[in-house]
Amino acid sequence: MCAEKLKNMRESNLIEWYNEVVLNAEVADFSEAKGFTVYRPYGYAMWEVLEEYLDVKFKAKGVKNTYFPLLIPEYLLKKEASHIKGFAPEVAWVTKGGDRDLDVKLAVRPTSETIMYDSYSRWVKSYRDLPILLNQWNTVVRWETKETRLFLRGREVLWQEGHCAFADNKSAEENTLDMLNIYKGAMEELLAVPVLVGRKSEAEKFAGAVATYTVETVLSNNFASQAATSHNLGQNFSKAFEIKFIDNNNQWNYVYQTSWGMSMRALGIMFLVHGDNKGLILPPRIAPIQVVAIPILNGKDDKMILKYANDVVSAIKSDGIRCELDSREGYTPGWKFNEYELKGVPIRLEIGIKEASAAKVSVKKRNEKEKTTLELKNIKMLKVALDEMQANMLKEARKSMESRIIIEKDTKNVISILKSAGAIVKTSWCGTEKCEETIKEKTGATSRVIPLENEKLISDKCTFCGDDAKYNAYFGQSY
Repeated sequence: MCAEKLKNMRESNLIEWYNEVVLNAEVADFSEAKGFTVYRPYGYAMWEVLEEYLDVKFKAKGVKNTYFPLLIPEYLLKKEASHIKGFAPEVAWVTKGGDRDLDVKLAVRPTSETIMYDSYSRWVKSYRDLPILLNQWNTVVRWETKETRLFLRGREVLWQEGHCAFADNKSAEENTLDMLNIYKGAMEELLAVPVLVGRKSEAEKFAGAVATYTVETVLSNNFASQAATSHNLGQNFSKAFEIKFIDNNNQWNYVYQTSWGMSMRALGIMFLVHGDNKGLILPPRIAPIQVVAIPILNGKDDKMILKYANDVVSAIKSDGIRCELDSREGYTPGWKFNEYELKGVPIRLEIGIKEASAAKVSVKKRNEKEKTTLELKNIKMLKVALDEMQANMLKEARKSMESRIIIEKDTKNVISILKSAGAIVKTSWCGTEKCEETIKEKTGATSRVIPLENEKLISDKCTFCGDDAKYNAYFGQSY
């Protein structure tokens, strides 16, 4: 653990700051397998909180957990042409079993549509077999050739993926949007990260999908990052995999499908959004340690101080708060203060002889400069303080996001802003792939999200090519 001052400042180099904080706060580490991440207990505990949140929401929608094989035969992966075309450059292959060549190449799953839908084709025969509502918590491997970043982009991704099948498109679309709203809730209610919600462009949508919906975030360096996606697959996969059923009119029909997922990237985005030059600032609901109590020992009254500190911690834990007492020897209180600031623990309590004698605690919130005191009889107020901190973090992050979005219709201004990553630009657009490719060539930016609402156009003409505009869209550089 490094409790020294950070070498990189958040304002001057967000990514270098991010790497230093994630490593030093013992959230994650690099491994000897290049591009693969070690999620350390402190970081994995956050994933467990997110997993629990999502799992409850999914099950409330009737979704059940399952598990399918890690390896996918090549012929299955090739069944949906646009799907394999989209993933081909990133697929890792197994060609040997021990010292013997395999008869069939096996892909290490880049995603599970093909292996799951092969089973669905055998399970579905009648409308009575529908809907199928399944989710799995697993990892996928995508052989990224770009620079990998802890949490944000790696070759093995820790995530969940849901795969559903329905008798009609209306039910599929409802499921797609239901899951999108669950992801929005996870980002805003749990991680205190405000998001833009909408649809992806044709060029940016998932390979094999009819429509892809996204939860998009805006970072402090004016880059965008995708936090989760939900896809309406229509009948593209069901026709490729022969997933069909006899409906209540005794007619054969292909099912309508959806897939949706959120990964560890959501946590990386949260780290980028919340923090300062002392380290992480964790929203209380996701923090593995919500309150840490640090005894200030003097050698003479240590027994009394420690007994009182333990009583305080017990009282806090009884209120359902994740609280720890740090009574480790060999570390000064100041060193511990720096450590927990680096780790982003929401509230720090300082307990010395003064506090123990007066039945009080000194309280320091991670996102505030001043310390306050709280009487032990009012210790339940910490729960209120944590809720207030959660709400304030979302409020401040939303202000920051809104300040980084510019509505603009002048072509030269838009191109200049996008090239320099001066902001996320909302503008009117024709929506064509050709136009988007030109935008990317000129600026390095892509369309990030098309709003779901039918908005009034900023301009009747596409800002980039001058053709008739179809809708407004957000553009920006991205991770």
